[in-house]
Amino acid sequence: MKIVIVGTGYVGLVTGACFSEVGIDVTCVDIDKKKIENLKKGIIPIYEPGLENMVHRNLEKGRLHFSDSLKDSLIDAEVVFGAVGTPPDEDGSADLQYVLNVAREVGEHINDYTLVVTKSTVPVGTAEKVRKEISEVLKKRNADIEFDVASNPEFLKEGDAVNDFLKPDRIVVGVDSKRAEDLMKRLYKPFTMNGHPVIFMDIVSAEMTKYAANAMLATKISFMNDVANLCEIVGADVNMVRKGIGSDRRIGKYFIYPGTGYGGSCFPKDVKALIRTAHQHGYDMAVLKAVEDVNERQKSILYGKAMKYFDGNLKGKTFGVWGLSFKPQTDDMREAPSRVIINRLLDAGAHVKAYDPVAVDEAKRIFGDRVEFVNDQYEALIDTDALFLITEWPEFKFPSFKIMKKLMKQPVVFDGRNIYDKSEMKNEGFRYFGIGIGGK
Repeated sequence: MKIVIVGTGYVGLVTGACFSEVGIDVTCVDIDKKKIENLKKGIIPIYEPGLENMVHRNLEKGRLHFSDSLKDSLIDAEVVFGAVGTPPDEDGSADLQYVLNVAREVGEHINDYTLVVTKSTVPVGTAEKVRKEISEVLKKRNADIEFDVASNPEFLKEGDAVNDFLKPDRIVVGVDSKRAEDLMKRLYKPFTMNGHPVIFMDIVSAEMTKYAANAMLATKISFMNDVANLCEIVGADVNMVRKGIGSDRRIGKYFIYPGTGYGGSCFPKDVKALIRTAHQHGYDMAVLKAVEDVNERQKSILYGKAMKYFDGNLKGKTFGVWGLSFKPQTDDMREAPSRVIINRLLDAGAHVKAYDPVAVDEAKRIFGDRVEFVNDQYEALIDTDALFLITEWPEFKFPSFKIMKKLMKQPVVFDGRNIYDKSEMKNEGFRYFGIGIGGK
């Protein structure tokens, strides 16, 4: 079976590599010629655990190919996945220009039945726009060629995407023909044989499922951050509250950890897009608007704590930052809380020394020389007035408090992920500030 993946970003590259891993012949297509040349050499543009080795392995076995020509790649392909970007417009709606460009190019070059599958996160109704684009191009060609469209949204967690793809909780597929359903069943047979369920539904419901899933997870995060802030005011400990409610099976223990807000490529964009879709249909998503408001406020929570501790004056002070990516196991800094915190510190006249295991190059692109980047977590603490812990990378969880205290000008820690114990930090001689931890 031969398939084509259009787009070699995060979703496209993971999808292509994982399908080739189960024996499918995959060609990944991108208009960026330099990126394609690098991928042919096994040089991948993103950090994702396990992905680089998988790409190398399947390149060597001849199952994974890279090309900058969609026309050539479509020869003998049965399925074409669109995995291009859908960046948010100024009004929050998803920009579909790249999705529709792919549809037009598919219409220009297919010569036999093809199933066109949208893998990108797209608003409800996009499949019909894709169908219309392809139909119009075929009409101009006077070509009577059958095709189907389908929706197959991704549910990949950055930092664990390979495992998520190969061992999914569920595979959601939206189709409107028996032929398309049979083809998708054949494509996903290696996964169903291993017990991973494929849920077939209509296309519109599949499109909505992706947005609804991310919106629900974002809601849990913002809810717990709101609860955490109240806990701090009334003197409760959100860590205890989290354990108390997480044991309820109706709520569950996942995504109820308070912190500095969610970021990344999915949650912020998808929440905005769903709010915008509702608005276009005359409906007000009041809960999601609140989710978004809470999240934006939460990104400044550590900065607010620092301003209060230092009596509103951060000018001339030096702060260490541990963690720049929006979450561990990725170098993605899109909508990352670190960007908000660091910018506010810089605007207040502070000096920032930052360290992250993998995201420093991306951070340099964003901040330039306004931030001092270092190669070691302890180097980031030398002569600092406080530490901001923003991303909970494993190497930050058990540091030497003695070394930290010796290096820092003032032993003050603002912990945005509650990875340290307040009592232990106090015993070690630190002034410690977590999220949602009340009391003295």
